[in-house]
Amino acid sequence: MKNLFKLLFLSLFAITFSSCNNEDTKQLTISASGSGQITAPTSGFSAVLNPLEKQTNPALTVTWSPADYGVPTAINYKVEFAKSGTNFATPFVAGSTSNTSLSWTVGELNGAVTSAGLDPFVQGSLDIRIISTVGTTESTPQLSDIITVLITPFTTALPKIAVPGNHQGWDPPTAPLLASSGFGATDYEGYVWLDGQFKFVAPNENGAFQWGNLDWGDASGIDGVVTGVLVAEGEGNSTADAGYYLVKANTDPAVLTYSTTAVSWGIIGAATPTGWDSDTDLVYNPITRTLSVDINLVPGDFKFRGNNQWAQFDLGTVDADGFLQFGGNLTFGGSAGNYHVVLDLSNPRAYTFSITAN
Repeated sequence: MKNLFKLLFLSLFAITFSSCNNEDTKQLTISASGSGQITAPTSGFSAVLNPLEKQTNPALTVTWSPADYGVPTAINYKVEFAKSGTNFATPFVAGSTSNTSLSWTVGELNGAVTSAGLDPFVQGSLDIRIISTVGTTESTPQLSDIITVLITPFTTALPKIAVPGNHQGWDPPTAPLLASSGFGATDYEGYVWLDGQFKFVAPNENGAFQWGNLDWGDASGIDGVVTGVLVAEGEGNSTADAGYYLVKANTDPAVLTYSTTAVSWGIIGAATPTGWDSDTDLVYNPITRTLSVDINLVPGDFKFRGNNQWAQFDLGTVDADGFLQFGGNLTFGGSAGNYHVVLDLSNPRAYTFSITAN
């Protein structure tokens, strides 16, 4: 009788286990049953992004209805941006989420739309779509309908022109650059080592400097003659004796002027061996396009001065971006000793310096 009860119990256990195992092996079938559709904004929405606005301010929120996969399951969403007319050939993934909305601040949206191909300070047409997938392998993708919005982005990069010439082998792609004071401004300037004839070259639509682009030379039409006036047709090559110059050019068709002012730079101040009485000259390095000197320094104020004169060339302040500005005094707070000082004026309107112990 005891053995009979054992056999009966084992039989019931086997039946129960088999039943549970069959239930556990049932598979849910996931199928693409309906893509989520964008509900906001609507096509035609427009926004002008402002570089002077607080960059963390909200700029755009895209919302959409949930995609349908036939059964309850976690869904992954990607928001893609593309310049209108490109048919999403090279889309920019502007964000991903498991929710049904995404938001961008002014700074984030500006970066995303420029990455998608929109040009700064020009209203551009942007296509937006949502791609839904499931699982870690992002299977069963579904695409939403496309909406088209109008966005005007910006850039904080200053427009530039190149100065190719005898000083660097007449090669526009590697030529030193001048920068304007702002986007749309035509007052270019920068510090350049010149040695003979040179010209000014604008970038093409892709930002590349090369021959065949718009370029300017001296209005005399004769190589080596300097009038200070620029023309784009029938020009001559400008010229300068070997030396380091502040070069300016205004390419506004109503202005078209240029100038070259020779500048020799030095370091002066209480931190230097001769105090505020005289400069210690910096030497130009044609490889790095920087000025430098090895000098004994002590704690104290100093600045960089051009042409041994006050006011006109006088770099002694650092702005919030770390760039040198005119006026004021810098301070050396290190230990007394010999240091390698570098003044880098090779990036127009973004001048820097460094002090390194020898």
